[in-house]
Amino acid sequence: QKPDYLDPAETEIWNKLMAEFEPTELMVQDISGGCGSMYGIEIASDKFRGANMLKQQRMVNAVLGEQMKGWHGVQLRTKVP
Repeated sequence: QKPDYLDPAETEIWNKLMAEFEPTELMVQDISGGCGSMYGIEIASDKFRGANMLKQQRMVNAVLGEQMKGWHGVQLRTKVP
């Protein structure tokens, strides 16, 4: 269930990651002070099983690619549940 605190940009990221990875854990947070230029994302998904950390992060980057073009950075933590 989507957390109530997500703003519209965070919600869009959350929805894309939920649809693609069906995560057991997901946290999305704007860590740029609200200007939408940097996000912290933590995600745990069985779809990462068998993939090393770099591959897991590339999988997330592929889903968020277009959105990420406008960001200054992302703190991404991926794991297998």
